[in-house]
Amino acid sequence: MPTLHSNDASQSVIRVKDDVDTMKAAVYKGAKLVEVDTIPVPRIGRGEILIRVEACGICHTDLKKIAYDLLAPPRIYGHETAGVVAAVGSGVTKYIPGDRVIVFHHIPCGHCFYCLRKLYAQCPVYKRVGVTAGYEPAGGGFAQYVRVMDWIVERGVEKIPDGVSFDQACFVEPVNTCLKGVKLIDPQPEDVVAVLGQGPIGLIFTMMAARTGARIVATDTMESRRDLALRFGADTAFDPREEGFESRIKTMTDGRGADLVIVAASAKGIVEQAVRCTRPGARILLFAQTSHQERIEVSGAAICMEERTLFGSYSASVDIQKESADLVFSGALPVSDLISHRYPLNDIHQGITRALHPDELSLKIVVHPQRWA
Repeated sequence: MPTLHSNDASQSVIRVKDDVDTMKAAVYKGAKLVEVDTIPVPRIGRGEILIRVEACGICHTDLKKIAYDLLAPPRIYGHETAGVVAAVGSGVTKYIPGDRVIVFHHIPCGHCFYCLRKLYAQCPVYKRVGVTAGYEPAGGGFAQYVRVMDWIVERGVEKIPDGVSFDQACFVEPVNTCLKGVKLIDPQPEDVVAVLGQGPIGLIFTMMAARTGARIVATDTMESRRDLALRFGADTAFDPREEGFESRIKTMTDGRGADLVIVAASAKGIVEQAVRCTRPGARILLFAQTSHQERIEVSGAAICMEERTLFGSYSASVDIQKESADLVFSGALPVSDLISHRYPLNDIHQGITRALHPDELSLKIVVHPQRWA
């Protein structure tokens, strides 16, 4: 663990013994390029903590930023972060070196216009990333150490119970984002819910929706993922390319169509398909449409005259932070079963490539920054 320096020489830092000043990090350089570099361990100041990252999941929002060059380099991405507190700045009393923790990279102010309406992801403070491994803050989990800023330390860190692995714990943030979406769309036991896309996020949605007692229709182009959807609670699973897919859902619902749809993938035409397979008055949740370069086109009459509701959900909610942590830590959601590959940091390129081009054998990919192949 590193020799640490505060932002202010008068501030003390409590640290675990070690003498390392540099670390390895996967740095986004622009033009879709990520390189593993040696960079300084981030400094922490008053109210901040340093985490030694043990596991960080690869999320498709980060993949989009890399694939579409959405943010100016250099950046260190990765925000599904689990690790060990390596050092604490002065004034920190909630955590001590050696604590096993997960960290959220966004936490809202709690009192602005948007926070008062519980639209936390629109809060200006929420939009400020509060975890960094260096450069412009971008999550930093694809590095050996991350600096957690004071407002995140205050409300955005959860301790990992004994017996829970770092791989399992790093699901808390994505589970939170899915739980937020499920609470918004609010499935009822009598509902038929279509979950379009059965990647890691779609499968988490399937697990959660099944817990409500609703009937779940899952779709994915990969047979292995459809099989997992059935294992995790779906009543039936289709290949969305099958001819007559929408009519088969309508047959299941006395000709009406699905009551609710969760769009958990960003394939071309998927939103239009969501509209076609629903009944009038249905609600459609967009979850995967996170790039400004994505465009959708639907019939105005299908929304207006047939009274459908099309809405979005993005990122995590502080209100359900502990609930999402409990779902993961208790094993109520078997999220560890979603991990298909684990890569050391120097092989992160393989992980990114596999995540960008999934196949029947790949699902959730986790990076282990402390491992070096």
